[in-house]
Amino acid sequence: MSTVLDLQDVSLRRGPKTILDRVTWTVDDGDRWVVLGRNGAGKTTLLQIASGAMHPSSGTADVLGSRLGAVDVFELRPRIGVTSAALADRIAGSETVVDVVLTAAYGMTGRWREQYEALDHERARALLDVFGVGHLAGRRFGTLSEGERKRTQIARSLMTDPELLLLDEPAAGLDLGGREELVAALSEIAADPRSPVLVLVTHHVEEIPAGFTHALLLRDGAVHAAGPLEETLTPQNLSQTFGVDLVVERHDHRWTARSRT
Repeated sequence: MSTVLDLQDVSLRRGPKTILDRVTWTVDDGDRWVVLGRNGAGKTTLLQIASGAMHPSSGTADVLGSRLGAVDVFELRPRIGVTSAALADRIAGSETVVDVVLTAAYGMTGRWREQYEALDHERARALLDVFGVGHLAGRRFGTLSEGERKRTQIARSLMTDPELLLLDEPAAGLDLGGREELVAALSEIAADPRSPVLVLVTHHVEEIPAGFTHALLLRDGAVHAAGPLEETLTPQNLSQTFGVDLVVERHDHRWTARSRT
């Protein structure tokens, strides 16, 4: 089994503030990880390091066998699929849905002068079909519902056939129906052995798709607990991570958490 992410004693500081504090985390081929923690726990920053968008202040970060600081990140990034609110904000509302997916092949967020082959167009439309938005291929991105935008972004993140897929709060802002549609789509990806390694950031255990294997709990920038899902998502660990006394339950491969009082 090969290692896809290997972070050793990674810290990230901005002035006097420590955002990540000596994080050690290993992700292997075939893993499906969920990263949980309160606002400000360092989850998004952790994904930015995993995507090569940030370098740690100290410690080492090996991504897909290459060490950050000693690799051309512009060659590394096409091997990593990313969805995030920050990326969505860079996509012009005037772009067609199919072009939002297609431009990922060049690491761009809008059409310019680049040329695409027929196979690129076929792959983009096939990915949109997988996520149930193929019929929206000709629509403008800015006219989509939040759920449609999220599914379009995930289709985009898979355009380059990445080895690592990083999903930063993909269900944020969705209503219950939209969330469940998205979770079902991610469950299908998780179940496919041909899929890339998955890392999903969320605040809510209810958003963990079936098929995910491991959990990392962050508290104040540090690892509070990490390991196989069933061993890590305990009431004690989650209560300490979120600072609330929680009842945690699992039914039919889905999780729920609620306050004990």
